[in-house]
Amino acid sequence: MEYHIKDPRVAKQGKLRVAWAKQSMPVLDRIKARFEKEKPLKGIRLGACLHVTTETAALMQTLKAAGARVRLCASNPLSTQDDVAASLVKHDRIPVFAIKGENHQTYYDHINAVIDLKPMYTMDDGADLVSTLHSERRELLDFVRGGTEETTTGIIRLRSMAAAGVLKYPIIAVNDANTKHLFDNRYGTGQSTIDGIIRATNRLLAGSRFVVCGYGWCGRGVAMRARGMGANVIVTEVDPLRALEAVMDGFSVMPIKEAAKIGDIFCTLTGDVNVISKAHFTVMKDGAIVCNSGHFNVELNLSALEGMTKSKRQIRPFTMEHLLRNGKRINVLADGRLINLAAAEGHPPSVMDMSFANQALSVEYMVKRKKGLPVDVYPVPSVIDEMIAKEKLTSMNIAIDTLTREQKRYLTSWEMGT
Repeated sequence: MEYHIKDPRVAKQGKLRVAWAKQSMPVLDRIKARFEKEKPLKGIRLGACLHVTTETAALMQTLKAAGARVRLCASNPLSTQDDVAASLVKHDRIPVFAIKGENHQTYYDHINAVIDLKPMYTMDDGADLVSTLHSERRELLDFVRGGTEETTTGIIRLRSMAAAGVLKYPIIAVNDANTKHLFDNRYGTGQSTIDGIIRATNRLLAGSRFVVCGYGWCGRGVAMRARGMGANVIVTEVDPLRALEAVMDGFSVMPIKEAAKIGDIFCTLTGDVNVISKAHFTVMKDGAIVCNSGHFNVELNLSALEGMTKSKRQIRPFTMEHLLRNGKRINVLADGRLINLAAAEGHPPSVMDMSFANQALSVEYMVKRKKGLPVDVYPVPSVIDEMIAKEKLTSMNIAIDTLTREQKRYLTSWEMGT
């Protein structure tokens, strides 16, 4: 079996960590049990580019149980859990191409190793796999019938491809499912980002000025958790509606050029480029901490910071101290990569249970459609979204009410008024 991982000897440790995560993933476990009986993905080649974590391992096991032939690579150079990669290779016989800290060349070598499978379906987190297929490996596009995308950033890229007429196969936007972004993005990103920042810095958040750049669902989650830790949260936004929401939620809102002067900790979650740039680094306090929890490190203009840097040192694991020519120090966490995965363990398995249930069921949905889908970016079918919510509640031993026949009739009629 072809694979490329750091150290096969840590597979036992990875297996135990995967087992621990799966205890909090009952919805995916139920799907796996059904898949083992029905084999809905039998004969399917599936190429996955995801964060190689314990939760992803549970998803890979589920897809293999369904009969799929799977290959997995990392969707971020710093997010791989090397023991988990080793466990997937040794104990599950799933080819993995991922090493924590891999360089740019190795990252794309790993993506190409997955593409070498000639996948019939892709599963992406950030759209690097899809974009590589469309730019460098176009000869294999004829094999691909469909795919799924996990993140906001990836969906932005894919919708751009669809609008430009260059997307060659249909994609289901898993991130748009309510059981994904309302929970994974908000509660998962919120908790794991704060976890990563604290692990990397050991700084007290209480009393600090914590700047959240972007008030989408991920930004909402981080702002909420930072406030819960006692931080004075400042939100920066370009969208007036989201800025207004942040104000109504009780946060201070101001332009980034103003926040840069007073912030102690900065976290970007926008999906855009150069959110924090030279003009902002210049006016930051001595010792300011800067990190990113959006998908790519382009949210921080690190090349501009390098140009301002007199010297730098790795002062802590995942913390690079830049001494600027003006005498101030700026601390960049995890090279601007996803702080929640680079310095911590990513989202807790309980929330990834729903996200990866969406992934598994969306692939099954595409495979079972005899005619396939026209090329475009599609939402997760509402029936899947609702079913996952019900399954999650059931696993938590929570019951809810149902509408009576009279209530259903009232909600669908126009004759009945006051």
